[in-house]
Amino acid sequence: MNRAHFIAKGFLGMLGLLLSAAVWAHGGAAGTDTDQCKFELEPSHWIHYTAYQPKSYPAEEFCGKLPGAATPTQLVFDYQDMRYRNMSVEFEVTKEPEGTRVFFLPASKHKSGTVNLDLPNGVPEAGKYLIHITLVPDQGDRLDAHMSFTAGTGAPTSTSSYVLYILFAFAGVYGLYLSNAAFKNKVDGLLGKKTSA
Repeated sequence: MNRAHFIAKGFLGMLGLLLSAAVWAHGGAAGTDTDQCKFELEPSHWIHYTAYQPKSYPAEEFCGKLPGAATPTQLVFDYQDMRYRNMSVEFEVTKEPEGTRVFFLPASKHKSGTVNLDLPNGVPEAGKYLIHITLVPDQGDRLDAHMSFTAGTGAPTSTSSYVLYILFAFAGVYGLYLSNAAFKNKVDGLLGKKTSA
């Protein structure tokens, strides 16, 4: 096996490890059984939730712990059940335990299946908050679901962006190795010296 083939196999192995690490950083699997960022509105009917603080942590996703308080925050909800796209849904965020409302989106239909709540100033202070999602049917009772989160915990909880940075660095070096003869010869020379030593 020549050195280039050895390097290519090594790179593909590292790529596989990094991608699997990125998947596990997001909870391991995409199914609702392992997804901690979700609301069960009705038995076996879910809405997925992801929080972002793009100004302070541009490459991070959050769930139950947001690192910043008074920083722009986006709460994104994705319907995992098509039938909610034809139902009116209301969103509210309250500071707990006081129950003080810090955000409210009146009931409306979201045909795209994604709802983006933009809190330009974030939440007012560090502490515990509650997200209320309420189905407002044309007939029958309202259905309310809740999910709590804390803000102002100080540090991002996701490490997936670092894994992606490493992945891109490896891809860049490997691309340079394949496309630049001088760099390839230098790497091959270094590897040759190490294998002959």
